[in-house]
Amino acid sequence: MSVVVYLAAGLFGLSAVVLFRRPRTAVRDPLTVSTCVAIVLGSLVFVCSAPLTLSAVNELTGIPNFGAPLTYGMLSAYSCSLLVLLIHWRGGPRERVRRMVLRALAAYVPLIAAVVVLFALGDARTERLTDLDTYYADTPYLREMILLYLIGHSAATLAMCVLCVKWSREVTGLLRAGLRLILAGSVLDVAGFQVTKYTAVAARWCGHDLDVLSTKVAPPMASLGALLCSAGFVLPRLLPVTLAHVRSLRDYRRLGPLWSRVRFVSTAPKPPSSWWQSPRERLHWREVSIHDALLGLAPYFDDRVRERALAAARSAGRTAHEARIAAEAVMLADAARRAAAREEPLRAPSGYRLHATEVSGTSGLVELAVALVRRPAETAVRRGTVRTFHG
Repeated sequence: MSVVVYLAAGLFGLSAVVLFRRPRTAVRDPLTVSTCVAIVLGSLVFVCSAPLTLSAVNELTGIPNFGAPLTYGMLSAYSCSLLVLLIHWRGGPRERVRRMVLRALAAYVPLIAAVVVLFALGDARTERLTDLDTYYADTPYLREMILLYLIGHSAATLAMCVLCVKWSREVTGLLRAGLRLILAGSVLDVAGFQVTKYTAVAARWCGHDLDVLSTKVAPPMASLGALLCSAGFVLPRLLPVTLAHVRSLRDYRRLGPLWSRVRFVSTAPKPPSSWWQSPRERLHWREVSIHDALLGLAPYFDDRVRERALAAARSAGRTAHEARIAAEAVMLADAARRAAAREEPLRAPSGYRLHATEVSGTSGLVELAVALVRRPAETAVRRGTVRTFHG
């Protein structure tokens, strides 16, 4: 059981590491901070609730079952952090957000303190690593401690369910998907963890033994519910960034043939190589460097090469835009060949502007790179359909 719980904690905490990978930027964003705090606390709840951790904490402190108030206090703090996260996520006037956050803290800080006090007042001499809730369900003070942490967690979870249902009616797209994941995780927590815990404790009060609900059913349901909630919080924030990185990496690679052809001309300073550079940063540097190289090759652009290649592409059935890009690729290849051979620039260089320099972003450069790889017009030239090169 401990291995499964530790694995869930690791997966839970990994999303916080990804969100907080740029600490200087992240600390300025209350939403990012509250997201990371909630996820880290959730991960700590998993770690603290593992039997191996409970045994180690009890042994280190010399207090039997000291891991119980530690886990319950951590779970209450996690419940509070979820409410704070939802408050920041919903947004609104700063004073209103601040006031709601203070209310959440005012409710849960005393609750955590009460959990510790009730444990100190109770008699928990027998160490219980997996069934403390039901074993001490009838013990004075410990009974109240167990009910208090469960009620505090239930209040936060039900509040999340209500907020998610109301807010999901107002939003669309990834945000709605994230809210639905949070709602699914919260419902699973209520039905799979809280209801089973309440049922097992109530059964003890009535003289029955349903401990299996508390020891076998509740923990995996709580883990799954927490992971769904974590995914719901992280999805709207990470997925757009991830997709942007994927697109940047794709364009970076597609620009490879164009960069290989013109890199000897570029004078753009190379940034310090860092393994943590994002694909977007790498793409930006390649884009700037290619534009610099195209500027350096401009004196070698020959309009006659481009016009003949354009005619060949149009006669091959290309659309006007496709023919233009194909002709530009042939002209660029010709210019790069002559620049690499250290030939003299043209006496009357072309004033023609490449399509890639007329559009923003990397789409034009990608089109040029793809055409440079295919270069059907240049193939036709080499076969003798048109003569484009000098000599």
